Amino acid sequence: MKEALLYERLEGEQVRCRLCAQGCRIDDGRLGFCQVRRNVGGTLYSLVYGQAISQVVDPIEKKPLFHFYPGSQAYSIATSGCNFRCTFCQNADISQMPRDGHVLPETMDVPPEAVVRAAERYGCRSIAYTYTEPTIYFEYAYDISKLAAEAGIANVYVTNGYMTTDMLAMVTAPSGAQLMDAANVDLKAFRDAFYRRECGARLQPVLDSLVYMKRHGVWLEVTTLVIPGRNDSEEELRDIARFIAAELGTDTPWHVSRFHPTYRLTDVPPTPVATVRRARQIGLEEGLLYVYEGNVAFGDGESTLCPTCSRPVIERRGFLVLSNDTRDGACSHCGGTIHGVGL
Repeated sequence: MKEALLYERLEGEQVRCRLCAQGCRIDDGRLGFCQVRRNVGGTLYSLVYGQAISQVVDPIEKKPLFHFYPGSQAYSIATSGCNFRCTFCQNADISQMPRDGHVLPETMDVPPEAVVRAAERYGCRSIAYTYTEPTIYFEYAYDISKLAAEAGIANVYVTNGYMTTDMLAMVTAPSGAQLMDAANVDLKAFRDAFYRRECGARLQPVLDSLVYMKRHGVWLEVTTLVIPGRNDSEEELRDIARFIAAELGTDTPWHVSRFHPTYRLTDVPPTPVATVRRARQIGLEEGLLYVYEGNVAFGDGESTLCPTCSRPVIERRGFLVLSNDTRDGACSHCGGTIHGVGL
């Protein structure tokens, strides 16, 4: 165990965690909502520091990040646990198992130094904190990110965005070092009722995190998993697109992905491809420059089109970059700007 960051001691050996927007008040001997932070005698501990449950080299496009060093590799790492309880979790076997009361798969004792060495060994441009929710293993991610930054390796968060501004302030430039270079944030819906019912959370803290990241130098991309009958109305999709355009900027990529039945949401059919394509069209109608289709096998919805001349500048199939016709952040055909990092 490692003593947690960002908590306060209360009377009677209680503590209040200030890491995420759940704001757990935890009695002695009890766990927080994430199931991986425990109060022991008035001191809060992380139970997953250095305990990697997954380590793998991924294409950065899998995160998905399409405008951050496209075609590069990300050393992806995760621990168990999550501060959401999404009914449709695609990684429930590792994120929800502590809450479900099942025996966790075997973890690996991997100190921060070993993560960075592995990323260097495999030639990875970034380290991605992903698969579960990186907020809940922040102490681990924070120590890795400091070493990664020193080694010239970027830090990428794939997150539900439910962290506090206290946490975000520790990894953005005002702290003295940019330790969150890019993030893909799941904006799961635009209705608080959805977040409460399907995730055990609230909408506003996610919106606040998105705005904070954008204003503090994090390259940001947004993903929405479109679920039939849950968040797929034209009105709600348009509300999401308008929020992104107005608050994050029209250059912020939006990934609209197809749902497949999983975990506790198996009575809902897969999202029709036509719905995903309509969501993409809505994003473009609202002025977004880059809108992508996810989990759709065929079509051109994964390629980056130049906002100026509309020609493909980065062609993709799945997570594979087939061609990249950007030059120093510009379209090689017309010279128009292609927004992002490392293009």
